[in-house]
Amino acid sequence: MKISELFKSGKPVLSFEVFPPKKDSSVESITAAIDELAQLRPAYISVTYGAGGNTANTFTRDIAAHIKNDCGIEAMAHITCVNNSKEEVLTVMDSFAEAGIENILALRGDINPNVPPKTDFRHASELITFIRSDPKYDNIGISGACYPEGHTEADSLTADILNLRKKVEAGAEELITQLFFDNAFFYDFREKSVIAGINVPISAGIMPVTSKSQIERMVTMCGASLPQKFVRMVTKYESRPEALIDAGIAYAADQITDLLSNGVDGIHIYTMNNPYVARRIVEIVGKLL
Repeated sequence: MKISELFKSGKPVLSFEVFPPKKDSSVESITAAIDELAQLRPAYISVTYGAGGNTANTFTRDIAAHIKNDCGIEAMAHITCVNNSKEEVLTVMDSFAEAGIENILALRGDINPNVPPKTDFRHASELITFIRSDPKYDNIGISGACYPEGHTEADSLTADILNLRKKVEAGAEELITQLFFDNAFFYDFREKSVIAGINVPISAGIMPVTSKSQIERMVTMCGASLPQKFVRMVTKYESRPEALIDAGIAYAADQITDLLSNGVDGIHIYTMNNPYVARRIVEIVGKLL
């Protein structure tokens, strides 16, 4: 089933994101965590290509296949163009199809300074256009990424939204936001996207904070703003790891409650492969979905 079909019920769609193990590990090393996440019955689970593009497509494919074929949950596999030529994209897409994977998240991907990027595609919109041009993939659902505060390389939020429209025009049927900690950015972005003619579902990406180092790393990568309320929370509990986890869960649940109250299309939780955190959040907001 295409992910876009899940939004037709009119109810908010809950989804999770997981990431593959490191290259020197095996898929089995995270299978137990995925099985626990699947028990929470999200509408779908997405599988990243790996931070910096260092994880093989086969890991992404095998994990997504396990989610769909063994857990009975719809799966979405990430595919990046910074790591793949046109020929490699076709190989990866065929591999996904053979594994029964019907949905992908098309991304440019993070540029690794130690690995020269492939040059067949400059932007995710070009990757989407390329995949959509092949009738063989007509039944594949394609989602795209978006950035409530604007992509770090964009000249402005307006310019970034105009580029986002190109992704939708190319064939992206659903959008998932980068993480954010201030819902005001999301509401402003959503309004401007509608004005720009973007009319596909937008799922809000929420990352529960479990450690100070985690948030520092993610903010460095994506440039998300930290509201004072959030900073005060991290500062107060950073020396008490268990308390910070509970506070991070509460903060994420509060964000989600507000988003659901304001008609968000979907909630996409960046689980960091942590079933405990995901379960706690679902326990709090599950009845609101």
